[in-house]
Amino acid sequence: MIQQMNTYFVSEIKQILSAAQQKAYLSVNSAMVEAYWLIGKRIVEEEQQGKERAAYGEEIIKTLSVELTKEFGKGYSITNLKNFRRFYILFSECKIGQAPPDLFKTAISQAVPDLSADNRLALLSWTHYERLIRIENKEERDWYMKEAAQQSWSYRTLDRNISTLYYRRLLSSQIKEPVVQEMTEKTKGFQQDKFEFIKNPAVLEFLGLPNNAGYTESLLEQAIINDMQKFLLELGKGFAFVDRQQLIRTETQDFYIDLVFYNYIIKCFVIVELKTQKITHQDVGQLDMYVRMYDDLKRGEGDNPTIGILLCTETDKTIARYSVLNENKQLFASKYMLYLPTEEELVAEIERQKVLLKWKEK
Repeated sequence: MIQQMNTYFVSEIKQILSAAQQKAYLSVNSAMVEAYWLIGKRIVEEEQQGKERAAYGEEIIKTLSVELTKEFGKGYSITNLKNFRRFYILFSECKIGQAPPDLFKTAISQAVPDLSADNRLALLSWTHYERLIRIENKEERDWYMKEAAQQSWSYRTLDRNISTLYYRRLLSSQIKEPVVQEMTEKTKGFQQDKFEFIKNPAVLEFLGLPNNAGYTESLLEQAIINDMQKFLLELGKGFAFVDRQQLIRTETQDFYIDLVFYNYIIKCFVIVELKTQKITHQDVGQLDMYVRMYDDLKRGEGDNPTIGILLCTETDKTIARYSVLNENKQLFASKYMLYLPTEEELVAEIERQKVLLKWKEK
């Protein structure tokens, strides 16, 4: 009897928590979608006041990005603000300002006119919309929107289906069931975490929470990153710390950079990536990509090209490599290296940290 009562009691508590989590999910999503739609609306309205709309619009977004970042932190880059604007343009007929639970239903009512109130919790997060607005064809976009809402697709499921042309493959298939079954099987893992949304960097930024929850380095990695941060700052050669596990967001993906510095003498950003296994061509290519992305997204007027440092702590060997874009190699050799530690100095510092950590473990 007691065991049955306890089972019922635990089940009831689980239902309370599940209901509360669902409310939190809906609340966060509603607030994000409403805020970003309204921001997009105001941007469009402000742009329409300018005589030269294209140039005026770019200036509005640049200024707004700077001001919002100062007060609200990350998440308000030029790219994101342009997404808010596009979101409003594509959903300009929505009547934002209703009670939050009705917001999602309104936002996709054109695509899903028969969606019942019972399906509200299956509706879409801002991250879903951010992916959907990159689909140019309205019919295709509406189809993905309807399926994502009705089938409770996670963002990763939606992204995978769009990337693999699921909609077009279904249209061209006379027998659709195998296509659906294949999709369901390949996205099964994406559907396991029903609260995936709260771990998303966009949500964490919106809530003003740290977005580096995925930072799971080993003790050695932590020690080396900590030491490298201190080492570069104490060189006395112009290094200023910028960020750790810095999020860089493109239109299609999020990346985290281990360490970011700015050198105010040579006027450039220096990014550091740490690997604990043997360096591959993919690692080198990834750092080169980070360098190019940083130049595109973060480098300001008057800044010199970004420098990358790749550190590798193999079991029997330590490697340090610099990464600069081909067109900047002459500048790197003639000017940068006067203020940067040599690869040998970086290796020696990592080896020193290895010895210290082993000594502490004894």
